[in-house]
Amino acid sequence: MKPVKGLLTCFAGTLFIMSSFEDAETEETVPCLHMTFYHPCQGEKMMFRCLNFGEREQVRADEAAKFGRDSSACRYSLMDARVSRIQFSLQFYRKLHSSECCFEIKNLSKRTKLTVNQTELGYLNKVDLPWRCVVCFGDYQILAEIQEGESVDYFETHLHLAEVPILQERSLPSLPSLQPVPESGISSSIFLCQDKSPTEMDENEPC
Repeated sequence: MKPVKGLLTCFAGTLFIMSSFEDAETEETVPCLHMTFYHPCQGEKMMFRCLNFGEREQVRADEAAKFGRDSSACRYSLMDARVSRIQFSLQFYRKLHSSECCFEIKNLSKRTKLTVNQTELGYLNKVDLPWRCVVCFGDYQILAEIQEGESVDYFETHLHLAEVPILQERSLPSLPSLQPVPESGISSSIFLCQDKSPTEMDENEPC
């Protein structure tokens, strides 16, 4: 009987290993947006002190991830008085009839224009992020890199801190310009041709 018992134990172990392997094989991968931040005064002013660098954070797919000064309105807070209350948002989505994951960035600041590569976004203008691009506003530089995944329910963000200016990195590829889309659906040229953007007034700031 001993050989039979050993055979059964071995067989059960094989089934467990196969089951674990199948589970690992069918485990859903998660899209991840890597964002590397740089500001020339980051060592002195510590504007990134509320960001969790080096840690992956899950975000629901239907949630707009907002960046800005107001910690009650933004998931990611930038501790800088010159940053708008809500600076910009990122919305995850998948293209129709496609498994490709995309991130749409929208400028939510009335006082600061935002650029994605060489494309300038006025207030409420939005554009899809290329798989690798540089987002800039004021003295801030953010390298954004999209990592594909299968999940449709949520994505991850992975934040990093750069020690040197991102735009000086020689490894960056040539950055194509993009076509921004205004939220109203009107041609973006009426936004891009404005010489002066309106000044943003926060709810708690005097006129």
